[in-house]
Amino acid sequence: MKKKQNSENYLERRPMRKEGLAWNTDEKGLVTLEIQNTGLMNRIAQKLLKKPKVSYVHLEEIGSFVWPLLDGRKTILTLGEAVKEQFGEKAEPLYERLAKYFQILDSYHFVEWKQEE
Repeated sequence: MKKKQNSENYLERRPMRKEGLAWNTDEKGLVTLEIQNTGLMNRIAQKLLKKPKVSYVHLEEIGSFVWPLLDGRKTILTLGEAVKEQFGEKAEPLYERLAKYFQILDSYHFVEWKQEE
């Protein structure tokens, strides 16, 4: 009995920044995401435990390079080519790093995936 193959190649996925997620770039070109801590549990934690209303996530150099490029049009493969051109050997192992990067962004709901049209 054959297993059904997933027809989607991960490198062909097209990530885009989650709509409404605030971010900025510092003078060194590093990106910081501004995450609003909303919802009942966050409000309770803010009052009782003095948790912040906004959390800041600082991306490293390669993540900061990739973040502005996430427009839902470029595939992970295309993004990898741009990273390789910018960083060369420093980015290796390139696609393993990018796959892990996008898994992390996805787990925190910082990215969405553009569906094939």
